[in-house]
Amino acid sequence: MAHLASNELHLPKHVDFKDRISDFWQQEATAISPRKHTMQPIVTGTSVLGIKTKHGVVIAADTLGSYGSLARFRDIQRLMKVNDSTIIGGFGDFADFQHIMKLLQQQTIDDEIIGDGVYRDAPAIHSWLRCVLYNRRTKFNPLWNTIIIAGKCYNGEPYLGYVDKIGVAFKDDTVATGMGSYIALPMMRKALADNPDMSIEDAKQVMIRCLRVLFYRDCRSLNRFQIGVVSPIEASISEPLSADTDWSCGEFLSGYE
Repeated sequence: MAHLASNELHLPKHVDFKDRISDFWQQEATAISPRKHTMQPIVTGTSVLGIKTKHGVVIAADTLGSYGSLARFRDIQRLMKVNDSTIIGGFGDFADFQHIMKLLQQQTIDDEIIGDGVYRDAPAIHSWLRCVLYNRRTKFNPLWNTIIIAGKCYNGEPYLGYVDKIGVAFKDDTVATGMGSYIALPMMRKALADNPDMSIEDAKQVMIRCLRVLFYRDCRSLNRFQIGVVSPIEASISEPLSADTDWSCGEFLSGYE
């Protein structure tokens, strides 16, 4: 019973509540990280080209999906026929472009179900895409795509539009994305200036020439591409094509031995 006679006082251990609170919030911050969206595209497609003539619109894109610098997927389709008046082409993240295609496919289904004969022409689809991409941008969760819209208006007039991932949109006679905006766009502008009455077949040849140069100069491109045509009588996308190439110019390069 000697311990009962002890004069020692048994006081509770001192607790620093400031440290406890600080530790609590530090653990919470570590355990619950902020919501993160796509910081950069993963599987990407490169240039999409478009040229408008008096007779219709021609759009082209290759079939390569690059995983970083790896030419991983060689048979993806970056051109989509929305309806009989419009074809779109997608540059950037392919998964986001697939999401956009699903949205447009559902719109087309809804139009067919209503069955009133009214459909969305190219300017209407261009305006809708601008709203969708700008809306996602304002949420700081953009769709990492630049879309080229090739088609015709209700009155049959050819239409060619452009919209990027932050909602910047415009229409022009020649448009391009990626490296094509630096390499192919001047070539298309010159060809259209030299031949203002360019036919659909002439526009296809210009596209093939531009895609050949891009294959030479752009390490994310592939010599396998599709060409889409929207004219008053058709809206179609070709099977994959290849251009004739000539690498004999490589003999004149020096300094890379």
